[in-house]
Amino acid sequence: MNAVVEVSGAHVVHRARTGGVFTRDRVYALTGADLAVAPGETVGVVGESGCGKSTLAKVLVGIQRPAAGTVTFHGRDLWSLPPAERRATVGASTGMIFQDPATALNRRLPVRRILRDPLDVHHHGSKARRDERVRELMALVGLPRALADALPGQLSGGQRQRVAIARALALDPDLVVADEPTSALDVSVRAQILNLLLNLKERLGLALVFVSHDIQTVRRMSDRVITMYLGRIVEETPADRVTDQARHPYTRALFSATPGLLDPIDPIPLTGPVPSATRPPSGCPFRTRCWKADEVCTTVMPDFSVASRPEHRYRCHHPVEEDQSTRDLVRQSLPREP
Repeated sequence: MNAVVEVSGAHVVHRARTGGVFTRDRVYALTGADLAVAPGETVGVVGESGCGKSTLAKVLVGIQRPAAGTVTFHGRDLWSLPPAERRATVGASTGMIFQDPATALNRRLPVRRILRDPLDVHHHGSKARRDERVRELMALVGLPRALADALPGQLSGGQRQRVAIARALALDPDLVVADEPTSALDVSVRAQILNLLLNLKERLGLALVFVSHDIQTVRRMSDRVITMYLGRIVEETPADRVTDQARHPYTRALFSATPGLLDPIDPIPLTGPVPSATRPPSGCPFRTRCWKADEVCTTVMPDFSVASRPEHRYRCHHPVEEDQSTRDLVRQSLPREP
């Protein structure tokens, strides 16, 4: 099946900024990223803060141009298109849901205008059809029609995020990228928004990229899980294997930190801070915190290896065995007594 979007060898490098002043240092936000998203598939993206999740999301929807590599949308190289054609292609075929709906929505516009704006910009149907589409979108995300003239400040956090989701769906996109869509919401509202996204994905056949710190939610939402560390994709795992059969030590450590309530375990300890993205370690970037690291890890970045299922791949010189339990890894990773 042809991919909706495919990223190949993408690098994103920013100039570092300290105290409001740009320096000569570079931030390696994304390094050699390869990812393809198929129609109707949900890909979850996990990793600690600063690992490149949001940068990858922006690359996927054409907001961020990579310094190297390609982004193809339905087989067309996005950044080789004329600017007007690229904007039309991205705007009409992708949608993005941001972390905080309070800042993502124009607080001076009523809901009706917020939802109608993308329809007007892309000349979607007649004026009457656009008004009808606004009503359809509000019903689709469970917003009462009486809120059409409300301003974002008059809505609850959950209602604002429903508006943001409706806006992302306004033009019937093939791809929706949700970047931490529930992290700014109350716990009681998060489940409602996640269930809404799951329902919409099934009803509309969307390709969905779901970026989140909440790795257990990512596992539940996704068909496939991408683990990122310091700007690199280090593992790509079928969601049903990610908890107990992931091969990369970092993936196992992430999922051990939020175990299920029925079988709780201690988390795998990761010693030391995340290295700086301006001066990433040589070799494997995870080696400075990995209990399995040795000399080869300091000099050589591992290539991707394929697990027992071809859709499962990882970058590690000393991978975890597929049948090794996370509980055993907790014991193995603990510092030894002198």
